[in-house]
Amino acid sequence: RTVKCVQKELSAVPPGIPAYTRNLFITGNRIPRLASRDFQGLPRLVTLSLANNRIVAVETGVFSALPSLRSLDLSNNRLATVHPDAFGAGNSSLWALNLSRALHNASALPPLAAAIARGGFHNLSRLELASNGIVYLPLGLFSGLAGLRHLDLRNNSLVDVKNATFAGLDLEHLDLTANALKTLRAEALAELGRQPHLHLFLQDNPFVCSCDIEDLVGWLTRSRQAADADQLTCAFPRALQNTSLLALAGAELGCHSSPHGERALQTSYALLGAVLGLLGVAFLFVLYLNRRGLKGWVTSTRGACRSLLEERRYRYEMGAESRAARVSTLDM
Repeated sequence: RTVKCVQKELSAVPPGIPAYTRNLFITGNRIPRLASRDFQGLPRLVTLSLANNRIVAVETGVFSALPSLRSLDLSNNRLATVHPDAFGAGNSSLWALNLSRALHNASALPPLAAAIARGGFHNLSRLELASNGIVYLPLGLFSGLAGLRHLDLRNNSLVDVKNATFAGLDLEHLDLTANALKTLRAEALAELGRQPHLHLFLQDNPFVCSCDIEDLVGWLTRSRQAADADQLTCAFPRALQNTSLLALAGAELGCHSSPHGERALQTSYALLGAVLGLLGVAFLFVLYLNRRGLKGWVTSTRGACRSLLEERRYRYEMGAESRAARVSTLDM
């Protein structure tokens, strides 16, 4: 009941597979395309492994004629084109789907997500997407997978997790190790916190220990969901490199002033205000003591200004008379 076609340099799925076959392994070949007719007439097939076949395209309805299929392995391929109806509509029998190292590049993820969404995998419990270079997870990728318990996203390039990415799931195992996560936001942490059976793995991410990581640090200290919490360390800045996230304190991040520092700052402001007030009083007192001298100085300055203005007016008037006399002489 088990058929194996291993490293036979096949260019297509071989015909004539017995209808009673329950386990089928076709691996290590050169099969660029899976056609819709390749797996017809296999109603008892439970396990199908197509790993390491350099598969590029999956046509419509390839797996829709497999009502007993429980485990499908498409790992180590080069998927670039996946038809939205590749799994058919309502293939609820599938329990495990391995797509690790299966995508040619990031552009293959959206059509794959569409195929998963339309596949009707209500019973899918295990999904492996490791080592695919995924940077962002499409919204709704897991929305139809209510039965999902084990999700493997290791060794990708994920830079962020949205709050709706894992919404509606009740995961038991979520592996996010070896990605590009700098932190996890409060909204995403809240969504993960609503999954009581979750064991989360976050090791080997380049966590940046700035004020943005406070939510994650607080969550790690309160929650027991992070199975490797004691192994999570800062990657940046250099001053905190290799520092355990659990050992971080607010003072080390410099996000909040300590009560002692706040009191010292308030004392400094009060002292500065008192000094400025004393200087102002002293200045007014000096002015009061020298009020007569200041009055004489103001009077003399006002007289000098008045004399200067009168002198300039006199010169202007004399100049005006001289110009008028010159004009009269020219007229004569």
